[in-house]
Amino acid sequence: MAISDIAAFAHLTDADIEALGVELDSVRVDVEESLGERDARYIRRTIVAQRVLEAVGRLMLAGSSKRPVWWAGTVTLALAKIIENMEIAHNVMHGQWNWMNDPEIHSSTWEWDMTGASKHWRSTHNHQHHKYTNIVGMDNDIGYAILRVTRDQPWKPYNVGNLLFNTILAFGFEWGIGFQPIELGKALKAGPDRETTVRQMLELAVKAGRQVLKDYVAFPALTSLSPGATYKSTLKANAVANVIRNVWADAVIFCGHFPDGAEKFTKTDMIAESKGQWYLRQMLGSANFEAGPALRFMSGNLCHQIEHHLYPDLPSNRLHEISVRVREVCDKYDLPYTTGSFLVQYGKTWRTIAKLSLPDRYLRDTADDAAETRSERMFAELAPGYGGTDPATGRHRGLKTAIAAVRRWRRGAVLPKPMGQTAALSRPSPKWDDIQSAPEVFVLKR
Repeated sequence: MAISDIAAFAHLTDADIEALGVELDSVRVDVEESLGERDARYIRRTIVAQRVLEAVGRLMLAGSSKRPVWWAGTVTLALAKIIENMEIAHNVMHGQWNWMNDPEIHSSTWEWDMTGASKHWRSTHNHQHHKYTNIVGMDNDIGYAILRVTRDQPWKPYNVGNLLFNTILAFGFEWGIGFQPIELGKALKAGPDRETTVRQMLELAVKAGRQVLKDYVAFPALTSLSPGATYKSTLKANAVANVIRNVWADAVIFCGHFPDGAEKFTKTDMIAESKGQWYLRQMLGSANFEAGPALRFMSGNLCHQIEHHLYPDLPSNRLHEISVRVREVCDKYDLPYTTGSFLVQYGKTWRTIAKLSLPDRYLRDTADDAAETRSERMFAELAPGYGGTDPATGRHRGLKTAIAAVRRWRRGAVLPKPMGQTAALSRPSPKWDDIQSAPEVFVLKR
């Protein structure tokens, strides 16, 4: 099931983890000390460009009834909404630009163009998800309460609708984010939790009401005054733009949290957790996708989800350069740096969601060694002594090499197995002498 001993899974000693933490701390210090006008200019220009793009989209929708122009205006508006959501609002509300002391670009004042209330999102995302990343039972982003994305979530009959639920969530992602912090069941029980829940429901109703009024009443009514547009055409354009933004945001977020290699953890992993251990959990629990400048920008730089989870409050425009140093740390400690093309990563999330719609008895891999769920117990068949430093090369032999060893060894002779169980090995567990010469085929470039 989920990882209960991160150090054992990563094949690192306490000293290794402490040293890893020191190295990653130094990356933060270097970036913080170099923040300046270049970064401030970046976010200010991004905000101006987004607002201009939105204005252009709305003018196109108001200025012509021709179908190509309607589509151009709708797509332009969708792009503006994506940029506001991904590169501006998400990152501003993380406090990435608080160092500027600009009250208009501050985490406490920014209200995003989404139905959910910003204050609710900051609580569930900044103070829950990023603190308890992928800890089963503590991070609500694991499945968003409706999807089964790990075998640590017991299968229930409604999970057969995994694919349908994920499709609905993608199309209405802003509503899913809006309702996520609200535990509706508590509204039916007397006590302080009920009072809090009712207050949250009222705050959500006010914010969602404003969004509905803006997109589906005010702007359609305004553009209907133009001879080149109608109330209905603008209403449809706003709805389509919101759906495009929702599907894109859902895809980017899922690519960072649910592809193969984004590990899950038990609550025991956070007991007396040091800074180095927290860093390690963020690295193992997140995944990237490869992107050029345009895709990086449109994803809010969340193609660098690993780096974002390591440094959630560092400006997004710095994550690409930070990724170079993080890769070096991963190589030094023989840790996987989970990445791959956008389409491959997104496809893997859908594959996992489809697979876990079935009961475990229909699944081939074990709960300790599956694409979506692994633990330190996957290495039980290896003989002790495979970690540490290779005396011949001086290179650390850790998780990446251990995974390659298990995969290579299991490609050998195996015994027949019952449904849902891993076959027993038909020969003794390997020693390092058996696998040192094996190519490191599992770089986990996913």
